[in-house]
Amino acid sequence: MAKYPFETIEPKWQRYWEEHKTFCAAEDPAFPKERRRYVLDMFPYPSSQGLHVGHPEGYTATDIYCRYLRASGYNVLHPMGFDAFGLPAENYAIKTGTHPAVTTAANINKFREQIKSFGFSYDWDREVDTSGEAYYRWTQWIFLKLFERGLAYEADSPINFCPSCKTGLANEEVKDGLCERCGTKVTRKRIRQWILKITAYAEQLLAGLDGLDWPEPVKLMQRNWIGRSEGANVIFALDGHPTEQLEIYTTRPDTLFGATYMVLAPEHPLVAALIREAPAQEAAVSAYLEAAAKKSDLERTDLAKEKTGVFTGAYAVNPVNGEKVPIWVADYVLSSYGTGAIMAVPAHDERDWEFAQTFNLPIRQVVSSVQEGSPEDPKGGSLPLAPDRTPVVPPSARSSATPSTGASPRNAPGLDPAAPAGEESPREVTTAYGYAVNSGEFSGLPTDEAKEKITAFLEAKGLGKRTVNYKLRDWVFSRQRYWGEPIPLVHCEKCGVVPLPESALPLKLPQVESYEPSGTGESPLAKIESWINTTCPKCGGPAKRETNTMPQWAGSCWYYLRYLDPHNDTAFASREKIDYWAPVDLYVGGTEHAVLHLLYSRFWHKVLYDLGVVNTDEPFQRLVNQGMILGADNQKMSKSRGNVINPDDMIRQYGADAVRVYEMFMGPLEVSKPWNTAGLVGVSRFLERCWDLGDRELAAVAEATPAALDKALHKTIKKVTNDTATLNFNTAISAMMVYSSLLAKLPALPRVLWEPFVVMLAAYAPHLGEELWEKAGHGGTVSQAPWPTWDETLATDDEVTVVVQVQGKVRDKFTAPAGTDKAALEKTALALPGVQKWLEGKTVAKVITVPDKLVNIVVR
Repeated sequence: MAKYPFETIEPKWQRYWEEHKTFCAAEDPAFPKERRRYVLDMFPYPSSQGLHVGHPEGYTATDIYCRYLRASGYNVLHPMGFDAFGLPAENYAIKTGTHPAVTTAANINKFREQIKSFGFSYDWDREVDTSGEAYYRWTQWIFLKLFERGLAYEADSPINFCPSCKTGLANEEVKDGLCERCGTKVTRKRIRQWILKITAYAEQLLAGLDGLDWPEPVKLMQRNWIGRSEGANVIFALDGHPTEQLEIYTTRPDTLFGATYMVLAPEHPLVAALIREAPAQEAAVSAYLEAAAKKSDLERTDLAKEKTGVFTGAYAVNPVNGEKVPIWVADYVLSSYGTGAIMAVPAHDERDWEFAQTFNLPIRQVVSSVQEGSPEDPKGGSLPLAPDRTPVVPPSARSSATPSTGASPRNAPGLDPAAPAGEESPREVTTAYGYAVNSGEFSGLPTDEAKEKITAFLEAKGLGKRTVNYKLRDWVFSRQRYWGEPIPLVHCEKCGVVPLPESALPLKLPQVESYEPSGTGESPLAKIESWINTTCPKCGGPAKRETNTMPQWAGSCWYYLRYLDPHNDTAFASREKIDYWAPVDLYVGGTEHAVLHLLYSRFWHKVLYDLGVVNTDEPFQRLVNQGMILGADNQKMSKSRGNVINPDDMIRQYGADAVRVYEMFMGPLEVSKPWNTAGLVGVSRFLERCWDLGDRELAAVAEATPAALDKALHKTIKKVTNDTATLNFNTAISAMMVYSSLLAKLPALPRVLWEPFVVMLAAYAPHLGEELWEKAGHGGTVSQAPWPTWDETLATDDEVTVVVQVQGKVRDKFTAPAGTDKAALEKTALALPGVQKWLEGKTVAKVITVPDKLVNIVVR
């Protein structure tokens, strides 16, 4: 078998495609909307490591699909670009003094070369680079539109801070609570931030998921991230503070009678006011706040960690029964969620239960699985009600004792575990719905009814209201970094925050010698006086530029739109081109982007839709997540494990076509699977067989076509077409392998059997397909040849094999004419000797028949 000379053929056809701009897309009006497709890969961050074998998996899938679509008469847009702003380039600049733009450009060139070596059919004339000034001009323009609509605001917000590096860190730079760069424990630091009001679109982001053809797990992740819940905002008065009140949100207003303490997040603005009124608690609370500031949100909310907290010395007043409830500070409550304060109902919330157990706080059951007075009620009546207006506080708390904040808080002096007089403490926490108990006039009501009536009671008293809440928090958008889009705002003492006019865009990053952090947690830009000092666009007076930059997510939020019109210098894209191509028909990428990138993109797109500059309210109609390619040891590839496969090495040894086909043949696209070089060798042999077939004599006479092979061709065309259309590439490849084996038995190949196969093969192994097409006497490119069609009468089997099962186990099989009716199949199956012996002494209960496939006999 002749070796396929990929070393010369692959560069040859890559040059041809580039010189002839074979895959450049144009907005041809001759194609109706239903014959246009926009197919998109999630673009890569151009790291110094280059491509790994996981990148070409998704890229190959979309390339095959696009080649199939073009051959089937579609106008296809399939672009590629680079998500070029990011942390690694800046870190490298700090380490080496090399400008991030220089390293980024070099990395992009490397990535582009690697991607082109696979023969992907991208329209390279539409390439984008998010760090280019012509690109981020429009990122800044979109930010200004967000600002104009009140969707961008300034606020103090906690960030991750490394005391050693003296800089703020993005979440991506924090690993297990340590600085990824130097290993120092990360603390929290409050700093001025720009925040995007994504919560204003929470309901739209949630509702929009219903109409998307996305994997259900991804939609579920987004729904959970948005976290819509219905409940009530409840107002607690503060005992001794007539002008102050504490507002909390709860999804379970039916449990208000079970609130035995309140908890404030350490950052809650009321904390400072409360400890001013309780000097005996001030030292303990201040020490606790200092300790909490050193923890990340992940550490604070870790369910496995021991609960810590401190009593403030203050009390809230429960609006449903007037009880005084102690107010604690604990770091398991985050200021970024809800109101930053909770009512704690330890009998019916696991975290509250653990906290109450730790600090010996009262636990009151207010929900029971059985209704009071029902036959199932073990007490034969009702559980004792809590006495009205009994303060639910430990005796020591009333005398201003200070609980410990150390490692053993349950040893805090004077804490009394006893519940108020006459009340039992439950033995375990229960979060299930049931019936209200110990809840005054609401006792005995089912949970849903109790929620409704207690909320109505609060609304009538002006002490609460029905509320829809979301776990989704506004997006902390700014970064204290150099290598990012400058935020186009200035700060003027007279005018406040003023946006730059559109004519001043792009606001360019200054060229600087040093990227060292400022040491204050601010951006390195804060040190560049010549850039910071400017004039106010509104009044002309002195002003200072915003020194925070945008996050890496900004450029990737809208890149799919810039592909539509990448060289437009008057708009981010013309409306005509948006209307021609948008939305994205198929978006392929990894599940690691299931929430952040996809959610942020959807948010920006919905804002642009409300501005009237895009034609749909969702950017990506269909999403497919490719599985991960694992190492041969079934582990995620990593340098530390030594299981990384470099695609450049594989291409040098086996050729790009072999790598492409192997990655698709490994298994279903969406499934993770281990790399096995032996499998690549097998695929290489398949391609060599196809190359060898291309040297056979071609017979032009149709009469020379064997009937059996004619049927095999049409069955193969049908199988490959359907599987390619549905992204089931592994089974399409299998069908082509079987067909090529049949062709290999012929001394000469009928052209009608060979050329349709070459067209299909070319979608998967494009370089080989082009060469075989040329060897068959054709000029131009196989990429412009029409996809073959099949004759259904030839693609259907005359006979089928029917499997017969008894009690679900295969016992025999038989052949029958295709389309045989159920009655005839059942009669044949029951008469088979291999089945008869399994029916002796038994009665046939029912027979389940799948025509042309299966007869299953159920006996008793």
